[in-house]
Amino acid sequence: MREYDLIRLNLQLFAKEGAGGEKTEPATEKKLSDARKEGQVAKSRELGQAFALLALFVILRIWVGTMGHNFMNSFRMNYSRMKEMTTLVNGEISIKDFTRLLNSNVVQMALIIAPVLITAVIVAVVSDVMQVRWQPTSKPLRPKFSKINPISGFKRIFSKEKLVDLLKSLVKIVLLGYLAYTTIRGEFALLFALYDMELIRAVSVIGEIAINMGLKISAFYIVIGFADFGYQKWKFAEDMKMTKQEVKDEWKNAEGDPAIKGRQKQRMMEASRRRMMQAVPSADVVITNPTHFAVAVKYDVEVFDAPFVVAKGEDFLAARIKERAAEAGVEIVENKPLARMLYYNVDLGSPIPPELYQTVAEILAAIYNARQAG
Repeated sequence: MREYDLIRLNLQLFAKEGAGGEKTEPATEKKLSDARKEGQVAKSRELGQAFALLALFVILRIWVGTMGHNFMNSFRMNYSRMKEMTTLVNGEISIKDFTRLLNSNVVQMALIIAPVLITAVIVAVVSDVMQVRWQPTSKPLRPKFSKINPISGFKRIFSKEKLVDLLKSLVKIVLLGYLAYTTIRGEFALLFALYDMELIRAVSVIGEIAINMGLKISAFYIVIGFADFGYQKWKFAEDMKMTKQEVKDEWKNAEGDPAIKGRQKQRMMEASRRRMMQAVPSADVVITNPTHFAVAVKYDVEVFDAPFVVAKGEDFLAARIKERAAEAGVEIVENKPLARMLYYNVDLGSPIPPELYQTVAEILAAIYNARQAG
């Protein structure tokens, strides 16, 4: 076997840079903004649920006495109304009266528990807004083929993300279950004594234990939520990372292709140069270095109160200006310091500074006198 037959080539060395590549660059502001508009944010559902659960049990702790009192009053009122609606003939209540009584009872129950539910919902919404800021979008609700594609769905089910979610759920269930067990274990003696208590007292004891357990679970759940929020931010940052080529492409799209911008700038410079060369014949004098700089100056009181520069150039362009001036019969005057100062300090189409008035005026006066003498 020949020696070069044993050489193994890594074809990745010949791949176009950035065609694939590793995502090593942090996401740009544009990509994060686009993802935000699509509803992709670093948000922990666990944290929102934890705060909502904590708010639920806190308001229960505050409102439970009033709720119990209102429930008892509602029961007494409905029971008395039921007795009034019962016919004296056969001791039965009509379906119409029973339906009306049931609807009234449902409304009363809803009003009693409404403060608890509304508080939990408000807290959940506020926690979500605090995580991702308020910017509603309907794009996540739009139907996507990938969501109903069975192949894509199968891949999502067995993806790494779903496996991590499963592990988190298992850990959460074990920890919260253990916390609930330890809370109830300390109340076993009281629970065994429920048989000897009146119904109202027994319900009160069970409610007290349930609320205390709920508060402990909620507090621990918030710790889990903050940990999940940190993980979600890290995961979102990793998912949003870009390859070097993606960053370059985005920069090109935002700023424009440098090659195209260069050609546009070149065309603009050429157009400006043509206009400048067309203005040389209208100048009164061209002041030169004599080889490096050439500045064409014109005095027109209708444009400026002082002489102004209509053309200027360096090296090759200076030679072109002098040639154009010679062809048009414009006077060419050599003054090295003045030419250099005009070239570097006066913009094209701008009047000369006051400190150069006298020098330029002397040159223009000499030219005007020479013309009159001629």
